Amino acid sequence: MVISNASSSAGEAVYSTFSSRYVREELPRYRMPSGSIPKEAAYQIISDELMLDGNPRLNLASFVTTWMEPECGKLMMDSVNKNYVDMDEYPVTTELQNRCVNMIAHLFNAPIGEDETAIGVSTVGSSEAIMLAGLAFKRKWANKMKEQGKPCDKPNIVTGANVQVCWEKFARYFEVELKEVKLTEGYYVMDPKKAVEMVDENTICVAAILGSTLTGEYEDVKLLNDLLVAKNKETGWDVPIHVDAASGGFIAPFLQPELEWDFRLPLVKSINVSGHKYGLVYPGVGWVIWRSKADLPDELIFHINYLGTDQPTFTLNFSKGASQIIAQYYQLIRLGFEVCIVS
Repeated sequence: MVISNASSSAGEAVYSTFSSRYVREELPRYRMPSGSIPKEAAYQIISDELMLDGNPRLNLASFVTTWMEPECGKLMMDSVNKNYVDMDEYPVTTELQNRCVNMIAHLFNAPIGEDETAIGVSTVGSSEAIMLAGLAFKRKWANKMKEQGKPCDKPNIVTGANVQVCWEKFARYFEVELKEVKLTEGYYVMDPKKAVEMVDENTICVAAILGSTLTGEYEDVKLLNDLLVAKNKETGWDVPIHVDAASGGFIAPFLQPELEWDFRLPLVKSINVSGHKYGLVYPGVGWVIWRSKADLPDELIFHINYLGTDQPTFTLNFSKGASQIIAQYYQLIRLGFEVCIVS
């Protein structure tokens, strides 16, 4: 064993290495080493340094899943080298994703028949899901405004000030004004009445949160829907609702099945949920489901044929691992649906 005292100069910080007899020199921190080292040494160096990370099993500070059954872990490792986007190469993985989309759509009471296919896609967490849902709302709103001969350069979205940072990212990245309903003492979620008051003709949607990041509280989506239905009828607008159910989407259907927050409400056009939270899958996987095909503009779907057949895709990225999708399917069929009524 070799233990070295690491020194550093500007831009040339180094690691202390002590992993094996093969490693006799300090490794540069920000440059590749001049030569190769044995695989055992590389493994030991990295493994030792990762010991300084927190233990995921002891992480109670986030919602993210940190443990899965060994059988599911094995499935993930067996498929970690699969690229989900290669649908022709991995058709079974594509089928498992489609099954997950349909299972989640039925869980959220989407108005589809048993022989119909739901509209949705897996994402890299709820952040990408929200970006995709927001883009669909923005494009649909812009198309409607153009048909009416009205300007479409000032879209806005109404949310509570308690939204997760991904909503701020969407607004800034895609040039949408974020109109936030301020929170008040003792009321730490969006007030539906104030939200509807902020809606105007340029509002692409109102975003409701089912499971606030700050407190875990559900916003009153039913009241929001009813108030917005009335305002749309009064004004002639058709402002829709998106439900960010990143946390609550895999909780409410089981604990409070009578709670109306999902596609049972007519203005709810899309819902996102995080598989890597209470979907019980390692990060990162999310899902976004649309109420119907009409709610996802066709021009946002790309058709590629790199591998021989038509492959429709709607994602912000292209390549992504398939293992989390497979793990989500495992959890859905492994645990099944059991309602637990909490009095």
